[in-house]
Amino acid sequence: MEAARHRWLPVSLPFFLSLLFASGIHASNKQAEYLGRLYKTKFSGSAIIETSLFQVPSNDRDDINSLIHCQKGLKEKDRIIKLPGQPPVDFDHYGGYVTVDKSAGRALFYYFAEAPRNKESLPLLLWLNGGPGCSSLAYGAMEELGPFRVHSDGKTLYRNRYSWNQAANVIFLESPAGVGFSYSNTSSDYKNRGDTNTAFDNYIFLLNWLERFPEYKDREFYIAGESYAGHYVPQLAHNILHYNNKTRKTLINLKGILIGNAVMNDATDMKGVYAYYTSHALISNEIGEAIQKYCNFDDFYGSQPATCTYAINKANDVGEIDIYNIYAPLCHNSNLTSQPNSATVLEFDPCSDNYVQAYFNNPGVQRALHANATKLKFDWEPCSNVIDGWGDSPTTIIPLLQEFMSKGVRVWVYSGDTDGVVPVTSSQYSLAVMKLPIKSQWRPWMVKSEVGGYTQVYKGDITFATVRGAGHMVPSYQPSRALVLVSHFLGGTPLPK
Repeated sequence: MEAARHRWLPVSLPFFLSLLFASGIHASNKQAEYLGRLYKTKFSGSAIIETSLFQVPSNDRDDINSLIHCQKGLKEKDRIIKLPGQPPVDFDHYGGYVTVDKSAGRALFYYFAEAPRNKESLPLLLWLNGGPGCSSLAYGAMEELGPFRVHSDGKTLYRNRYSWNQAANVIFLESPAGVGFSYSNTSSDYKNRGDTNTAFDNYIFLLNWLERFPEYKDREFYIAGESYAGHYVPQLAHNILHYNNKTRKTLINLKGILIGNAVMNDATDMKGVYAYYTSHALISNEIGEAIQKYCNFDDFYGSQPATCTYAINKANDVGEIDIYNIYAPLCHNSNLTSQPNSATVLEFDPCSDNYVQAYFNNPGVQRALHANATKLKFDWEPCSNVIDGWGDSPTTIIPLLQEFMSKGVRVWVYSGDTDGVVPVTSSQYSLAVMKLPIKSQWRPWMVKSEVGGYTQVYKGDITFATVRGAGHMVPSYQPSRALVLVSHFLGGTPLPK
């Protein structure tokens, strides 16, 4: 009734923010909270920038060689002998810091797992998680595509036989400073972060890391990530292309990017959420139709009519589910166990965040990883509490995908089809913004005589793929299908029929 009388009242809480903090929605990890903080900043008007401002820092930073430092002896120093509770392995792995700004005392922490076979010929892959503020060590390395998972005791590890280091040599980077073990000696760094600075720091990290591991300098290089890494990955790729062009030489041999359940285009991302809710019976058809009718997604950050507000509030009441995987069980007991429970990578444990957090707060683990715990004035957490604001976040990264198409950089976008935060409909709507002709029609792709998902290829060679039965963190829920996906991405071959 109020909606009828006050049709154009503005939304009291931004509707995307209300989605992420709706009381009835349970998330198995903290990424929803941190994405929500970002959108709160964007709705306040302080973080929105025009897409024409995609750029790299200029002036004194144009002399990129001055930011590359001597790395002699640091590779062997970073070699990990054995992690506490680690099973035997057949590959080399490393952990340590790369300084990206000496004057600020800013350093990023990485974990690197080489391939057990053919490491000399396999490509180099960088993995980034999103947030902003969430750790690639926590999620990517220990809950998704890394070589280990953490047992329920928080002390011991077991192998992930579907680790992506079967297909590539994989770097996991904690970025920006303040995330995980990464740090800065300049306190303002924790408050003055954003897409542009993060992309540049990640780029400087790569240049220096390649000095430390020179055998990878000419190797084919790929970037992958999920969620808000839908921003991180393309903007880092943009920096790489910029400096390759500026210096007229291939400083980094970028070949492609892979982004999953990715934040790409605010308006269509949000529109796709409620289309997904409707099509998956989380809300009624009537509420779904009202949202599409009354909510103005093209004016995403403007005031919305009260009819929209009412429908959004009704839609957010979906009960106690994990919105990152709408069919997954919840974590009902977060306590560690005295002895590790029986575990398999084929059945993702919804309490894994707690096991990982306990493991990385173990001083013995930190020493083995070469993490400098004395620099941290807080406990290690899967998502960082030290990033107070976010200075810039484009409303869309679509122009960057178009840039990559024009320069022959491979682009794959994938989507776990049980994610409700950045669902498959959001990815489809966002890609549709480019109005690309279809090169290869929608079809199923197969793994072990079963449908692994569905795929479509657009002219310009952008591949879109769904992963059947996977939530937001695709390799957590469907590790075998995720490994097939990344293997074909790296090989530049179509997904199997």
